[in-house]
Amino acid sequence: MRRTHALAIGIVAIVAAACSSSAAVSPSTSAAAVVSAAPSEAASVAPSVAPSPSLDPCNAANLTTLTAGTLTIGTDNPAYPPYFQENADGTKTAPWELGDPTNGKGFESAFAYTLATTLGFRPDQVVWTYVPFDSSYAPGVKTFDIDINQISYSAERAQAVDLSDGYYFVNQAVVSLASNPIANVTKVSDLAAFKFGAQTGTTSYKTITDVIKPTAETSVYDSNDAAIAALNAKQIDAIVVDLPTAFYMAAAQIKDGKVVGQFDAPTGADAEHFSVALAKGSSLTACVNTAIATMKDNGRLDAITKEWLERQVSAPVFAP
Repeated sequence: MRRTHALAIGIVAIVAAACSSSAAVSPSTSAAAVVSAAPSEAASVAPSVAPSPSLDPCNAANLTTLTAGTLTIGTDNPAYPPYFQENADGTKTAPWELGDPTNGKGFESAFAYTLATTLGFRPDQVVWTYVPFDSSYAPGVKTFDIDINQISYSAERAQAVDLSDGYYFVNQAVVSLASNPIANVTKVSDLAAFKFGAQTGTTSYKTITDVIKPTAETSVYDSNDAAIAALNAKQIDAIVVDLPTAFYMAAAQIKDGKVVGQFDAPTGADAEHFSVALAKGSSLTACVNTAIATMKDNGRLDAITKEWLERQVSAPVFAP
């Protein structure tokens, strides 16, 4: 999605980490050290010896990161469920609000740690940093190696940063109060009469302007929390967000909330998907894409998606 509102690499020495009920990787789980080949002291070494990891540009030891031996991952704050989850014991890791990226729980936290270990970084070599959503894909020097924050791919964003292959394909949805008239709408054509709100710079905002095309001016907010406040105050009739976020809003953030429906997503090259953001021309981009492909091939990405988002994909699809 997250946002265009107003809303993906075989690697030598892959580190396998322990999972919960599926492939989510706990950041506290230790991983095997990256293997390095030492020259043999024997005069006759078999020519079939595996090549040294030092020859692999995607080996963690050869990756150029902000801090040597560390993968710095950026994301926004608050860190919203179901992409990030709170700690079970209620503790907080500064500065994170709501979800805690550092615990390996929630779709994007689990994805991030699995991606990191696939690249060859142990969980204890991952550092999280707060990056406002709009800053993640803005031009300029980056304070992260990669940013994972429901960043939907767009050609415009790709002019300023590198965007990875997709790791999650997403639909946009409408969430409102169950008592609002819009809660009973089933057709896209009937949505235009209502007033909408969305977070600035998101694909959700673009969905309002390009798909719904409402007659009333769309309200734009700096955060989803501000949009929720406006909905509760009856300043807007509904909010457009990605589908998993809509379910979380309706269940946990909006009293009497309801997911009104989702939009039938485009297919093929036009399908909306989340990408990892990197600095423009980053030397990590190709390796990140290879790691995502590996996670798809070995089933880890599918397992993470099912664990954290499976319950978040069932909503009526708006008719034209």
